[in-house]
Amino acid sequence: MEEFTHIKSIIGIILGLGLTHLIKGSVVFIQHPGRKKPYYVHALWVFYVFMLIIHFWWWEFNLKLITEWYFADYFFIICYILIFYLLCALLYPDDLNDYTGYEDYFYSRKKWFFAILAISFAADLIDTAIKGGNYFLYNQGEYYVRIISHIILCFAAIKVHNKTFHTVLVLLFIVYELSYILRLFNVE
Repeated sequence: MEEFTHIKSIIGIILGLGLTHLIKGSVVFIQHPGRKKPYYVHALWVFYVFMLIIHFWWWEFNLKLITEWYFADYFFIICYILIFYLLCALLYPDDLNDYTGYEDYFYSRKKWFFAILAISFAADLIDTAIKGGNYFLYNQGEYYVRIISHIILCFAAIKVHNKTFHTVLVLLFIVYELSYILRLFNVE
């Protein structure tokens, strides 16, 4: 149990940094409304990544199911968490000097964003496997359909340059994620 407490602390630190990055990047629109104009697709992806982090953070409580920890498991979990931080850092760069705004920035970096998002879904499969064969997600077909379809859609998003596609995609991801969380955690 001591290992779980240690890992929980590291998870909290790194995910907290990611959330801080998202919040700090988003509050700029309130602090300095004339400097940077928000782009709705970018803002929706920020919201989606925020939801993913909150969902992940809650879900990782299931790491308590692991009775014996190995360094490889610990290393993987840290790398997995860093993927979420990378998504946050990609959504809000240190500056936009090389871009005309968040719309220009988002589409110029979409290959990176969607590649890392796809990696996060693939890493989720490994994370589930680490929790062991008795872990209940192994018995849920929807989990695998979710992961595979999200990876395929991320690769499509890398290739497709249509702004309507990206608007619909982010809305689908958000609606599905909210539905998945509500059904998974039996929120009434």
